[in-house]
Amino acid sequence: MLLLRNADVFAPEALGLQNLLLGGGRILWIGSDLPDLPSTLAIETIDLRGQRLIPGLIDGHVHVTGGGGEAGFHSRVPAVGLSRFTRSGITTVIGLLGTDDVARGPRELLAATYALRELGLSAYAYTGGYHLPPVTMTGSVRSDLVFIEALLGVGEVAISDHRSSQPTLDELLRLASEAHVAGLMTGKAGILHLHLGDGARGLELVRQALDQSELPPRVFNPTHVNRRQALFDEALDLARRGCSIDITAFPVEDGEDAWSAADALLRYLDSGAPAERVTISSDAGGCLPCFDADGHVSHMDVGAPGALLETLNELLARGLSLPQALPAFTSNPARLLRLANKGRIEIGADADLVALDVAGNAHTVIARGAVHVRGGEIMRRGMFED
Repeated sequence: MLLLRNADVFAPEALGLQNLLLGGGRILWIGSDLPDLPSTLAIETIDLRGQRLIPGLIDGHVHVTGGGGEAGFHSRVPAVGLSRFTRSGITTVIGLLGTDDVARGPRELLAATYALRELGLSAYAYTGGYHLPPVTMTGSVRSDLVFIEALLGVGEVAISDHRSSQPTLDELLRLASEAHVAGLMTGKAGILHLHLGDGARGLELVRQALDQSELPPRVFNPTHVNRRQALFDEALDLARRGCSIDITAFPVEDGEDAWSAADALLRYLDSGAPAERVTISSDAGGCLPCFDADGHVSHMDVGAPGALLETLNELLARGLSLPQALPAFTSNPARLLRLANKGRIEIGADADLVALDVAGNAHTVIARGAVHVRGGEIMRRGMFED
């Protein structure tokens, strides 16, 4: 059991100075006065001395096996180690396959997801990848989602991208319906997580899907929507129609036709679109390539878990309050992914907590009730981390 004292709690709404008792991986009690506990209980105490305590960040788009591969086998990105997530305040990750869904397949993805669980992180995954027909474990998307507990939806399926399978509307609807029905059968998210490329068609396929089918808008979850400014405007319209959109915290250069994650969230909130239908993810471990006119990779970057906390701190520096900024990183992805015990600080919720120091760094990180970072020092590492 763990007693956290003198925490300035944002749940994400502000609760003021509180004490929290954790046990069995859950939050057992919250109160402003210290509880009267039997002296025989073995309880560790951490005094946070007024530090801001927030829910653990949920990263809904992570290449847990590593991404890349667009420039040959040597360009495959290595897997992301446990402590790169925890020191960035991330306590839950959703793994997926990207462009390379051949050399890296669903078995490796599932194994990497289970490995992170064994190390103390909350980890889930999507079935499928960029291309159609989707790569699966059991032979179909629906049975994957029904029979494999860790799989929550389908993704990331590429559209409006030269690397995609150029899916038709019928193909997209069939895939979305498989995800939706599996979600109904299991209580899982059952969403179709859509990679958006730079193509001029943008979100046209999704608009057609909403116009021509009975599928609820929540099934369609486009990501990377801030990669072009016009694409982001399209995404705002989809959010008003009931879709949840995902902003990527990738680097944006001055003058680039894109919005940074902080710019995008500020614009989203100012637009009046539903505040609960936007999330921010890191694309950690994913390759961020730039292509020349002949389709060759001219250079590449790699998504980093730390981009989430950096974006949160930038939003605060630009005048957004924690209760305004936090939902996109915590309660909104928890709601979208139907992770009932995640994304909030409340009695009965999972003990996924991050204490921020005055500079906005992750001072103390607790995942499933276990301390992974304390005083800024990493307490738990993966077996092969330095």
